[in-house]
Amino acid sequence: MSQTAYPFDAYPFDIGACPSPAYVVDDALLRRNLELLRRVQEESGARILLALKGFAMWDTFPLIRQYLVGTTASGQDEAQLGAETFGGEVHCYSPAFSEAEMAVVLQYADHLSFNSPAQWQRFRDTVAAAPRRVSCGLRVNPQYSEGKVALYDPCAPGSRLGTRAVDLEGVALDGLEGLHFHTLCEQNSDALEHTLAAFEERFGRHLAGRKWVNFGGGHHITREDYDVERLVRVIRDFKARHPHLTIYLEPGEAIALNTGYLVCSVLDIVENDGTIAILDTSATAHMPDVLEMPYRPEIIGAGEPGEKAHTYRLGGLTCLAGDVVGEYSFDAPLAIGDRLMFTDMAHYTMVKTTTFNGMRLPSICRIDEASREVRTVKSFGYADYRQRLS
Repeated sequence: MSQTAYPFDAYPFDIGACPSPAYVVDDALLRRNLELLRRVQEESGARILLALKGFAMWDTFPLIRQYLVGTTASGQDEAQLGAETFGGEVHCYSPAFSEAEMAVVLQYADHLSFNSPAQWQRFRDTVAAAPRRVSCGLRVNPQYSEGKVALYDPCAPGSRLGTRAVDLEGVALDGLEGLHFHTLCEQNSDALEHTLAAFEERFGRHLAGRKWVNFGGGHHITREDYDVERLVRVIRDFKARHPHLTIYLEPGEAIALNTGYLVCSVLDIVENDGTIAILDTSATAHMPDVLEMPYRPEIIGAGEPGEKAHTYRLGGLTCLAGDVVGEYSFDAPLAIGDRLMFTDMAHYTMVKTTTFNGMRLPSICRIDEASREVRTVKSFGYADYRQRLS
């Protein structure tokens, strides 16, 4: 370890107190988000669910369930995880269910959204025969979206997600108690208001006799510039028009937004048309949205290329040529053994990691909100890689 292993004084916890690499979630920041989400529930009357596809660190669920009403799942395993480790309401949606998966889902879900009328017709008798009551709904496609990244736009032309209004002509929806739409991705409440207008225009006639509407995810509620007052107004206005409906929101990102970090270490420094620092983490294996979205995550103490005295291209540990996080500048030269801290690494990170190239998954840690001590929740090794394969 070099003498400059912890060169910055702005770290929110002892960066040397966790393994490397490691995801570190700060309970104090998580609670801050949850307090805001509770306020939204209280002021709007909506019920907020944790979308496990965005954040599924179940060690934090005893804290989160003090604020939210349940979880939403994308299939059988998430449904089981939500029921066993969170409790409360368990909602589930999938583009299509198999008979084997439906048998499992019905053991755990109490709300079930189908992607098409055909799926509903296929499984309605199975649902009716289940030993526990399940409220069923249909995901619809409002054919309106303000998303800028096609990969994440569920309303793009040719989308397989949700049923269009034209495809409901002459279709009986009896037995379905809810409608579900999802169009947002990291967006503000103005996008929801515009989407809701399109939803009511196309599907308003189907709201009579329903019990609930799920507004989906992508609501960036805990982002600093998010218009919470507008969100509350939009929900309350909708409920005033449809007082018989219960409203659900299912953000995954808003729960853990800006609550976690990825701590990593410099393993080597090489030269090739610039200085390259090779890290003990990976963009493709440990933070895939850096390549998929794509985006450039922030590092505490670092600046844009050329902004500070020493610029480095930060590369991952896999053999993928494009496993590069990006270029960053630092006040002092990096040295082998230095640790770096990427910010906002709790959501859509742990849930999307892979062991590609035999990369070990980062450890998972939590920061106690009172003592600020770092606790390692779980570490991963060879057995975790081996059990994925046969």
